[in-house]
Amino acid sequence: MKISARNSVKGVVKKVKIGVVSAEISIEIAPGIIITSIITKGSAENLGLKEGKEAYVVIKSSDVMVAVDDGK
Repeated sequence: MKISARNSVKGVVKKVKIGVVSAEISIEIAPGIIITSIITKGSAENLGLKEGKEAYVVIKSSDVMVAVDDGK
């Protein structure tokens, strides 16, 4: 994965709450340190996010995005 954002932190998905339009994703980046982001339902499904999966928290300006490595 290559990304232009400089602030990305690898973690483990701890919670996925899927709604009608959006999804709440909580990622633990260190023991007891969890970052939560609201993304679209479609993005959560496309990334295959589920509890226990490794993912990245990508912080750019006032946005927090979620990314995963392809093929994992």
